[in-house]
Amino acid sequence: YFCMGFRVVVKGKQVGSSEAPILAVAPHSTFFDGIVCIVAGLPSTVSRVENLATPIFGRFVRCLQPVLVSRKDPDSRKNTIQEIDSRAKSGGKWPQVLIFPEGTCTNRSCLITFKQGAFIPGVPVQPVLMRYPNKLDTVSWTWQGFSSKTLLLLTLCQLYTTVEIEFLPPHIPTEEEKKTPALFASRVRETMAQALGVPVTDHTYEDCRLMISAGELTLPMEAGLVEFTKISRKLNLKWDNVKKELEGFATMASSCKGGRITIEEFARFLKLPVNPRLEELFALFDRNGDGTIDFREYVIGVTILCRPANTEDVLRMAFQLFDTDEDKRITREEFTSLLRSALGVSDLNMTKLFKEIDADGSGFITFSEFQAFATTHPEYAKLFTTYLELQRYQAIQEARPGDLELSSQTDSGENQEDSVSDKKDD
Repeated sequence: YFCMGFRVVVKGKQVGSSEAPILAVAPHSTFFDGIVCIVAGLPSTVSRVENLATPIFGRFVRCLQPVLVSRKDPDSRKNTIQEIDSRAKSGGKWPQVLIFPEGTCTNRSCLITFKQGAFIPGVPVQPVLMRYPNKLDTVSWTWQGFSSKTLLLLTLCQLYTTVEIEFLPPHIPTEEEKKTPALFASRVRETMAQALGVPVTDHTYEDCRLMISAGELTLPMEAGLVEFTKISRKLNLKWDNVKKELEGFATMASSCKGGRITIEEFARFLKLPVNPRLEELFALFDRNGDGTIDFREYVIGVTILCRPANTEDVLRMAFQLFDTDEDKRITREEFTSLLRSALGVSDLNMTKLFKEIDADGSGFITFSEFQAFATTHPEYAKLFTTYLELQRYQAIQEARPGDLELSSQTDSGENQEDSVSDKKDD
């Protein structure tokens, strides 16, 4: 290790595959984390099929008997979970399976939400911590920052880079954790975060993907929609129930006629008590901090979450809610709120944009004009579709933890060297 410029410090004791079939390693922040595979005695890893074609490295990966994931096979994710489950319950016949449960590289400042793949089998998991206690960070390979070649050069320019690997005692799941992989993953993450001395966050790999997609489209992006989905789950707002009550919410929002409501009225509409989680949700919509919100914006948010693919229905409902005087046209102020609520736009040059959409120069926006804008700028609505479907799937999985199916997703830029796609997939 030292000849290659690394000083590796190992703490704790690794147990065998019969005691803990799965090793969960975090935080994952760099391609140098592969060192943990050598320290752990070359366990099997979860790897992309494409990695096998890489010269030299591909041969090395093949020798580890990896669990392979294919981007082209729609059943690959389901098969991956089943393979992990089979190996984990083999009674020591297979090597340990090493997984980075975060699913993407982070900057080690916190632990993001763990994916459930390592925890679905319900077998003991040994947490493994990665630290890089160096004055100068030349290893972090995240969504933004240096490319892999630049990081490699900067790291090799150091006299040596310290890597600390700590094996924590195995986490033996309770019966409740075996039935609920999300709970199992959360408790393992809490243990690891406490040992690392860092906080945890509910943000996920999909959140990172959404933010980067927004950046690539040069769209303004705020965390409101991301946080909305998380708090909705905390409040146990079930998708089916929300769908049933959506029309009722829309009726209530229309009755407000543009008026604003307090948190007590908000709680009454949702049939929930006022508690910290509800206050957190309320604060997302209380943009000016005056203790009131526009209930119409909440209804639009729920509509997008329940029916993200049905853009026309979302636009029509949004337009009707903001057309308070029912004259089938909206003012510039109403248009600003509508754009923010229905399409997720938080900050644009509204004056210029309003004039472009107001084709007849009447000073008002009609539904046909607004719909034409949405059709010619599909990136606004399209940006959230994949992400929201993933969020809906995650909510369903939490309600049905025994289901091993994973939704397929399409990633762009698969073959670009040092691309975002390369950084986000493990």
